[in-house]
Amino acid sequence: MTATSVLSTAHPETARILAVAEDGLAGFYERPFAAIAERAGLPEALVIERVRDLLEAGVVRRVRQTLNTGSLAHGALVAWKVPADALHDAFDTLFRDDPFSGHVVIRSTDSALPGAAFRLWTTVKVPQGFSLERHVAYMAGVIGAEAWRVMPARCLFALGVGHVRRRSLEPGARADAPAQPQFPELTRLTPAGWQALAALKEPLEPAEIVPEPWRARADRFGLPYDAFLEAVRGLEAKGLIARFSTFLEHVKELPTGERVTRYNALFHWAVEPGRELEAGTEVGRHHIITHAYWREAGPEFGNVNIMAVAHGTEKAALLAHKAAIDAHLAEAGIPVAYTTQFWGGRSEIKPSEILPSAYETFCRERGIDPDTMREDA
Repeated sequence: MTATSVLSTAHPETARILAVAEDGLAGFYERPFAAIAERAGLPEALVIERVRDLLEAGVVRRVRQTLNTGSLAHGALVAWKVPADALHDAFDTLFRDDPFSGHVVIRSTDSALPGAAFRLWTTVKVPQGFSLERHVAYMAGVIGAEAWRVMPARCLFALGVGHVRRRSLEPGARADAPAQPQFPELTRLTPAGWQALAALKEPLEPAEIVPEPWRARADRFGLPYDAFLEAVRGLEAKGLIARFSTFLEHVKELPTGERVTRYNALFHWAVEPGRELEAGTEVGRHHIITHAYWREAGPEFGNVNIMAVAHGTEKAALLAHKAAIDAHLAEAGIPVAYTTQFWGGRSEIKPSEILPSAYETFCRERGIDPDTMREDA
């Protein structure tokens, strides 16, 4: 395939589509591809055909309605210390056998930093009513972890992908105002709300890349379309709907021979207690950042409390972006006691399961009484 193939992210039409479709469509749309087409200045039929082709070719790994799952499940970033000879088996187990682990990454550092022995990192979400700590302890036994650190997000400052639109960013490029902090708070749903959410959250198959994808989806889950829309609007009113997103395969080489990104950096900062919100909103305003959180990492990691993720094709460029963020924090009068970065290597990503019924099934399939895994057990 040539660089001008329509399946290449460098193709002018494809790049215009992806610049919107990756993370530019906030909220719920009955006709999401029409909304992408309008913003990209292209015909809806072309957008549908292109997204379907990209998905079938593996350039796009997933097309789905994302949710603010921090309000639907107990979540955390978990760092695992696993014996070196068991590291890749543990990676495979968490990715393949734990529906509640999402991002699974093997990370490394440039020197013997605090926490460098914690090579395996995962995001974990455990459905409402069940204990995050009990689930992590159970999986630690399964993979033979020697130690682990559970780091729930106390506040979120940035969350979005958009690798195509971030390619040409200059170090220090940032929004005019600090990011808005978002505090996780669980939202309870009715059975009808969970049913609509179950129908909404699954990735679209190529055959579902059509003008009105939700009609067939509602029918498949036994929901009248009007009732489905009403329930989804209710979810949206509760702040549970995030974006309609087209996720690029950004870790592995694409069928076109391209690499969307080559480096995945997890930046760490330790700021003075009491200034986490101020620091997080300043980090999160930088356009290179895809994720930014306040998490308490503890003494194993130099007591860092602000974490952020950035992706790029050149390591030096990511370090330049971090240097610009460091300089901005200094200019803002926010002292940093310690800072570093962890680099991502082997990586797999899947949506974490968030349905309480799925957790009960998970337990029973493994001979576990679900009641022993509940928060109040």
